[in-house]
Amino acid sequence: MNTELYKRIETAAHNMRENMLEMTLHAGASGAHIGGALSSADIVAVLYCGIMDRPGKQDHFVLSKGHCALVQYAALCETGVISREELMTFEDNGGMFPAHPVMHDEIGIELSSGSLGLGLGFGIGLALADKKKETQAKTFVLLGNGECNEGSVWEAVMQAPKLGLDNLIAIMDNNHLQLDGEAEKIVPQAHIAESFRSFGWEVFEVNGHDIRAVYETLAGLAADGRPKMIVADTVKGKGVSFMENQVKYHHAGLTQEQYNQAMEELKND
Repeated sequence: MNTELYKRIETAAHNMRENMLEMTLHAGASGAHIGGALSSADIVAVLYCGIMDRPGKQDHFVLSKGHCALVQYAALCETGVISREELMTFEDNGGMFPAHPVMHDEIGIELSSGSLGLGLGFGIGLALADKKKETQAKTFVLLGNGECNEGSVWEAVMQAPKLGLDNLIAIMDNNHLQLDGEAEKIVPQAHIAESFRSFGWEVFEVNGHDIRAVYETLAGLAADGRPKMIVADTVKGKGVSFMENQVKYHHAGLTQEQYNQAMEELKND
């Protein structure tokens, strides 16, 4: 068992959640997309602290659900790529960390995202280039469940198996909510895993907050010619009781009182 590794990842995810809450408070009235950042924190912590080799230099991370930039910025801080002082310039005028990520190759942000549906196609390009160069690099693409309503996602889903991109790993942060409400009531996704399988993807379904399960699934992927899809079941706003499963925290600001309560909950978790 990788007990020490799992503990390190768990600590990283905890630190990321604390930093994301502080960044949201710092953003003031403009707020941030905190709900989906919290739901994906465990997944991104596993990637940055346990799975990826030299993110942005060897392996690639593509944040297709770019509105949740908080989680990538927090991961960059947790892994020492940026300082905490830089992190806390989030949404400052003229700063390098706006509400949606802007391409910055030096720190491993390879795609300016925010307009949904772009990341998987971009990831295909990265993975195909690495295949042609015969590198061992992998491309990880984090998708939102609501984002998977986009037709451009499914164009990419159909293309990746044809290209034999077993170095492409997509992860769906399936937190069951999106901007307009319950995802299942907007565009039904009850059979989303079967849909990916039908197009030739190897698909895994995991609890996206079970760090060990996420790590072991990602670490155990085989190079068998098929792209991979991890459908990770998560809770929007995970870790903060008044945010969990609440659509209004898709994007929201925090009062000082709310911030204090959230931090106290995390401390006692």
